[in-house]
Amino acid sequence: MTIARDIMVNDGIRARELRLISESGEQLGVKSKAEALKIAESANLDLVLVAPNAKPPVARIMDYGKFRFEQQKKEREARKKQKVINIKEVRLSPTIDVNDFNTKLRNARKFLEKGDKVKASIRFKGRAITHKQIGQDVLNRLASETEDIATVEQKPKMDGRSMFLVLAPKTDNK
Repeated sequence: MTIARDIMVNDGIRARELRLISESGEQLGVKSKAEALKIAESANLDLVLVAPNAKPPVARIMDYGKFRFEQQKKEREARKKQKVINIKEVRLSPTIDVNDFNTKLRNARKFLEKGDKVKASIRFKGRAITHKQIGQDVLNRLASETEDIATVEQKPKMDGRSMFLVLAPKTDNK
């Protein structure tokens, strides 16, 4: 066995001297690499470098296969607990009518309740760009209508001919 994911094992260890820790966790002191390998071999286990940057490097006698299995198990558990946050987009216009606004608002609320972020955007066409305040008022209205379930992550901001607002679902830390 040599190197597997930055962990040095047995003959892959390059250091001449190692601080050795037994399988039970007790310190065996500073030993030469050959001596440490003999001790590990006699216990029918592997010599694993656990702290390569220490002076001298720290090696532990353990069952490397079991150690790798435990590490992979921990990684799988961590991946299960991760929450993927999607960003859903709701497009509005500066001259949006009340019923259209309510439909977009309903969609935004639905996305927020599912735990997704919502990016509300307004695209200014033609001369409408001269009235940025109207677009900003629409976005602020959307933010105030959803303030019970969302927080404003990014205030209305112009980017080219578009204005964006990002809403994130509120987290209940009570």
